[in-house]
Amino acid sequence: MLKKIAGIICVSICFTACCTLPEDSASADGAVISHWTAGSEVAADLVKYVRDVSDENSPNFVPKEDRIAVFDLDGTLVGETYPSYFDWVLFTHRVLHDPSYKAPADMKKFARELENGWKTGKLPKDAEKRHAVYSTLSYKGMTPDELKDYARAFKKTRAEGFDNLNRGDSFFLPMVSMLKYLQDNGFTVFVVSGTERNIVRVMIEDVLDIPSYMVLGTDGNMVASGQNGKDGLNYVYQPDDRLIYGGKLISKNVKMNKVPLIAREIGKVPLLAFGNSSGDLSMAQYTVNNAKYPARAYILLGNDSLREHGSVAKTESLKKYCDDHGFRTISMKDDFSTVYGENVTLSEPQK
Repeated sequence: MLKKIAGIICVSICFTACCTLPEDSASADGAVISHWTAGSEVAADLVKYVRDVSDENSPNFVPKEDRIAVFDLDGTLVGETYPSYFDWVLFTHRVLHDPSYKAPADMKKFARELENGWKTGKLPKDAEKRHAVYSTLSYKGMTPDELKDYARAFKKTRAEGFDNLNRGDSFFLPMVSMLKYLQDNGFTVFVVSGTERNIVRVMIEDVLDIPSYMVLGTDGNMVASGQNGKDGLNYVYQPDDRLIYGGKLISKNVKMNKVPLIAREIGKVPLLAFGNSSGDLSMAQYTVNNAKYPARAYILLGNDSLREHGSVAKTESLKKYCDDHGFRTISMKDDFSTVYGENVTLSEPQK
């Protein structure tokens, strides 16, 4: 019995100090966190914070119903350098390399510019908005399930720039472990992404225990297959109808657009926010402005050039912005003991 108690104490001390545990080990409170370096101060500090707000005897206790965390997807939970965002590469694949889809000439022109852009590092003007419009149009006529199946098939393709990695397996193991740790401590986790909502649902299935209704993403309109342009107020869904994409963009869920979507669909200000780019800074600020509780925002810096196609120089201005606005930063280079797993290595370099 004394040996058992000593073992529990030892695990608890090690977990608090360095936030690194073997895959099958657990802290005293039953949570597991792995793939973070032994000296990761940000991970240890976050664990301390979570324990504080989860402790009913703490003056900083937050009820479970208010323990809400929001995570961006691309670049925060999954890679975005193979060679670009999953939904961007899926779009160019559909338009330029899928013989079953006949794209209009202007869409093809933009897709070529986009594909060339991530190879040269010079994206076309207004690439983000134009991609959102064109990709939404490219799915016109598909049912939600057909788009999901299309994305599932693409998940099985190789993540360019890496060896031993498919697109659907390109999750950052430390971030997944941290997300699950939050769930184990009473946090409700939402994914808030700029990727189309049903594609996000496909990306996280079988990896994250997050229900489909807790996914917030970019939206295009949906109509009945027999609606033929009629307003929804003047049409009744028929027995032989199918729900299909109508081809019109409703909202690209990045930057400021994330804030009202969170307010509408969650109805509360998050306690924690995790992102990785300028597209997440509004969500981060909205979170730390939480008037009810001391909330936090974390921005992951893609500064690892050995295990990921990252760059310290490219993240310097982002880090300064975070420091100036009270956001905490996570260094992929310094805080992650692994990114995708030790068997995944870089292949051809990315520009």
